[in-house]
Amino acid sequence: MTDSYTPPRVWTWDKDNGGAFANINRPVAGATHDKALPVGKHPLQLYSLGTPNGQKVTIMLEELLAAGHHGAEYDAWLINIGEGDQFGSGFVSVNPNSKIPALMDHSVSPPQRVFESGAILVYLAEKFGAFLPTEPAKRTATLSWLFWQMGSAPLLGGGFGHFFAYAPEKIEYAINRYTMEVKRQFDVLDRQLGKNEYVAGDEFTIADMAIWPWYGGVALDRTYVGAGEFLDVQSYANVQRWAKQVDARPAVKRGRIVNRANGPLEEQLHERHDASDFDTKTQDKVQAAG
Repeated sequence: MTDSYTPPRVWTWDKDNGGAFANINRPVAGATHDKALPVGKHPLQLYSLGTPNGQKVTIMLEELLAAGHHGAEYDAWLINIGEGDQFGSGFVSVNPNSKIPALMDHSVSPPQRVFESGAILVYLAEKFGAFLPTEPAKRTATLSWLFWQMGSAPLLGGGFGHFFAYAPEKIEYAINRYTMEVKRQFDVLDRQLGKNEYVAGDEFTIADMAIWPWYGGVALDRTYVGAGEFLDVQSYANVQRWAKQVDARPAVKRGRIVNRANGPLEEQLHERHDASDFDTKTQDKVQAAG
């Protein structure tokens, strides 16, 4: 057990507090530098990184295109949060909260900014009339599970993930606290998927797109090294069935690698401006071409 800590009466920022991401964490908002955002040829301009939150939106866009919604063509620009791109003036103008993903829709006048991944999913679903049922009961179920993810995943990522994988020291209390909650969440999801093919019922919806990058990623043991075994993810049979089923969708395979900047080179497409980029511009091909 670590030495006990007595909080001061007034907290002050210690820039040398250590841990992953310490160099970009700060207790104030706003831009740190001037940097305009690029704008490509498509109406939808996405500024993101291929984290679970970023994958939600690129999966949605690829699913829309696969379903024949040609107006969903998009440019995806890489925002390197490790280098502080999210604090550039252009990005902050799109998302004052300085978090990826952020979207600009230039098909309307004036252009519409949308931030927060759940809000972007709802915006796109309503814009294209897809992946969000219109029947009241099904729509309500889909939105309920979407917001379940928005409220629950911070405990998986910022809680369990941080203390299990990124904190400068292993703190037993913190790991146990968040492990218990994450396993409870997996049990919630497993019970729901035991009664339904997809999370909100018999249709693939934005609820699945929101939940899969986080919980599917952990279930498939792709997110935090050693977490799959630690959490005994194989014991959640219904989650495993669903995670593999969603993983096999061609649009999901494409969406999960857009703006990805780590992992196998063939699974990194730093920017996406055309469907052909999946065949020609993944990092394995870029590096092979010199």
